[in-house]
Amino acid sequence: MTDPILEMRNISKRFDTTQALDDVSLALYPGEIHALLGENGAGKSTLIKIMTGVHPPDRGEMLLDGKPLTLNSPVEAQAYGIAAIYQEPMVFPDLNVAENIFITHRTRSPFVNWGKMYRDAEEILSQLDVKLDVHESARGLTLAAQQTVEIAKAISLKVRVLIMDEPTASLSAHEVRQLFKLANTLKQQGVAILFISHRMEEVFEIADRVTVFRDGKRISSKPRAEVTPEGAIRDMVGRQIDELYGEHATHARSDVLMSVRGLGKQNTFDNITFDVHRGEVLGFAGLVGSRRTDVGLALFGVEPADVGEITFEGKPVQITSPQQALQTGIAYVSEDRRALGLVMPMSITANISLPMLREYLSALGIINFAAETRTAQQFRERLAIRTPTVQVPVAKLSGGNQQKVMLSKWLNARPQLLILDEPTRGIDVGAKAEVHHMIRDLAAQGLGIILISSEMPEVLGMSDRVLVMREGRQMGIFNRAEATQEKVLAAAMGQGYSE
Repeated sequence: MTDPILEMRNISKRFDTTQALDDVSLALYPGEIHALLGENGAGKSTLIKIMTGVHPPDRGEMLLDGKPLTLNSPVEAQAYGIAAIYQEPMVFPDLNVAENIFITHRTRSPFVNWGKMYRDAEEILSQLDVKLDVHESARGLTLAAQQTVEIAKAISLKVRVLIMDEPTASLSAHEVRQLFKLANTLKQQGVAILFISHRMEEVFEIADRVTVFRDGKRISSKPRAEVTPEGAIRDMVGRQIDELYGEHATHARSDVLMSVRGLGKQNTFDNITFDVHRGEVLGFAGLVGSRRTDVGLALFGVEPADVGEITFEGKPVQITSPQQALQTGIAYVSEDRRALGLVMPMSITANISLPMLREYLSALGIINFAAETRTAQQFRERLAIRTPTVQVPVAKLSGGNQQKVMLSKWLNARPQLLILDEPTRGIDVGAKAEVHHMIRDLAAQGLGIILISSEMPEVLGMSDRVLVMREGRQMGIFNRAEATQEKVLAAAMGQGYSE
């Protein structure tokens, strides 16, 4: 193996009382895809910020081509050929593809050579074997195309080290294939790639080397051939996880909690019909564009259905707003915790009490902070939220702990039916196992649960029955014994479907 392009030696970083990184080392080699695994809070994001010049290390050193490197800003990092792309591409929607690629370039001239810029943009895209109209506005691009623009931007800066932080979290399977093709192209061109993902199957498909962090320390670093998924998980969480979803034991009861008949919304979904029993986990499966989330939003009154009947506890109900849904006994945990699920600058306490704030108000409209705090403390203990205090802003928590706060927020509304939309999206293996355990506990308590997930193993591993959708249509409902991956995928792809 050649010498590393970028080397991190004995890096440590502390924020207040939190030791984010503790004496970690990492080497990135040309033409190698190096996967970095770890639970949320393991130190991955802090390492990235040090590598890209956002934070300086407290101790340790960085070496570029064997020479000491000090970075004072992301601009300096880019000048040395170190760039990062993230889960949500940071493109300028009102600029076109070429303008986005070269937006960070400095020039002494007040004039732009538009012809050269477009030619150079086309040349970079051709290096990636990608066909994109360089004149097209970024606003109309798919997420995968936006990721491609971000990679092209890095190449325009003569990237030598590319950090890919959860780049596939919002992509379809086809788009993931495209991204992997681009990564392998860069690998062949000698770029060192640091690949971070919570999707274990992706890591074992694309990585040449796998490093695991836990609690700010490097636990292991081995060639992929010497690593197993079970071993990686054990290193990540510090304990053995034999089965991510646990042993399935149904808690479904005979009495129907909610009955839905012929639910439809114009140009969105049509004729959705199912029952949810108390204690049942009903999975919603389907490919991207199947409209599963739209059904969940309709049931919670965010985007009400146009037609159909809903019966809850044997009584007909009309749900036209989230307030009505909550009064009925329905809560919805959004897939986007940052935009729709939590108020990030607010404290854990404030977020948990928010949907039921009236219960914490005095006759004069003054908030009873002591009662709020008691509730937050109860959920902190119940869901094992890792935080020094419940007054911490949720923005400072790891993804897994943010997810627990969002669950607490809606459980505090005491629902009888809980709609979970991608409840483990963007959280690590250990946190996933904890969320799955919570789902089973809630079902055992008699809650009805609708589980919407794009991860097939999760749907099959957690559900008592699986409802499959395709392009807004219900393709069938399978009981647990029938719901094999082959049958569910066939239904999601429209095989056997007829008008």
